[in-house]
Amino acid sequence: MTIIHIKHPQDLARLRRLALASQGLLQMAPFGKGLPAARKAIHHIGYVQIDTISVVERAHNHVFYSRVPDFKASFVNQMLYKKDIFEYWTHAAALLPIADFRFSLPYKHAIKSGKTHWYKTRDKKYMHELLSRIRADGPIRSRDLETDTQAKKRMGWWDWKPAKKALEQMYMEGDLMVCNRDGFQKTYDLTERVLPSDVNTTMPSAEEFAEHIVNQQLRCHGLASLKGFTYQRRNPELRKAVKTLVNERLAQQTLEQIQLSNGEVFITEAGALERQLTRLNNRMSILSPFDNSVIQRERLKALFQYDYQLECYVPEPKRQYGYFCLPLLYRGEFIGRMDCKAHRKTCRLEIKSLYLEKHIFEEDAVISAFANAINAFCHFQDCDSVSLGKVHPKRFTKPLRSALS
Repeated sequence: MTIIHIKHPQDLARLRRLALASQGLLQMAPFGKGLPAARKAIHHIGYVQIDTISVVERAHNHVFYSRVPDFKASFVNQMLYKKDIFEYWTHAAALLPIADFRFSLPYKHAIKSGKTHWYKTRDKKYMHELLSRIRADGPIRSRDLETDTQAKKRMGWWDWKPAKKALEQMYMEGDLMVCNRDGFQKTYDLTERVLPSDVNTTMPSAEEFAEHIVNQQLRCHGLASLKGFTYQRRNPELRKAVKTLVNERLAQQTLEQIQLSNGEVFITEAGALERQLTRLNNRMSILSPFDNSVIQRERLKALFQYDYQLECYVPEPKRQYGYFCLPLLYRGEFIGRMDCKAHRKTCRLEIKSLYLEKHIFEEDAVISAFANAINAFCHFQDCDSVSLGKVHPKRFTKPLRSALS
């Protein structure tokens, strides 16, 4: 098996463009506009991560916004209602295309059979009674369990924490699905009442699952490491099947290996680097820390030499950049990060600190691109003003404040 060695900067730049174009991050509207574009986006990138942090707009809305310029938060509920997507777990809580439903079944089966644990102990009595209530009375919100004092008096066992655990356990086992959302309040119903009748529900074999993963990862990332194909999937059988499939396709020369100067090896479709790639433009993208393009931190560092960590999980004295720094992407490179907060009552976006890489060229173009990106980002946050705090390097402070004003 031949290995293509990436030695020249222009070859690395093409590899980065392949990765970013595959993610839908180089074109202004790669999937079109409106709700149809949101549907196309999630079908292409495979999942959109959900996260509770609300310092700025929620992660799932932010990921869509980066690819669908006129995206509205209401689109998510519309897609849930229309059964275009469903909620489940990938490496984290996520929205997924309904067409991929069957590939959630192996993990559900592993939890239900006890091969994998969601909660270490499960109260089957709670689960049975809660399931019976949903079957008889219809969909239920977790909020209903918390406030249902009559049920508490009537049933005795209706304690909030055990009931919530039972609800989540049945969701993870596959008996329940999320049928609606009100912010972060989920409404659950029986899977049989939520899932469209035409959705494939056959359990995939390890080989079928491997083929799905390899095809998906190459489609939405352009290139992947062997480890990256099964990112955060702790399934030895699946990992073995993926490795076997990749080796078969390498032998058939439909895939090829690419080695970076740092020794990292990626796999891509044969001839991918020779294809015509999306041209770069001067638009800057402000990405979510949970964006599909940056969530694999080791891959990000190897391919872009961008060392990124989400520091909200780091004790404050040890933070280098701030609580919730957002990656900044410009002309095929990650050129900085921005720690900010949306003050929704006053409609103000506060940029607490902005860090730009020292090697930035064309500084005027970068400043202009940042100002344009902030203008759009403010609108996305429902903010109408912006304040700028610390800037590194300091020489950018005055021109940036002038551009933002």
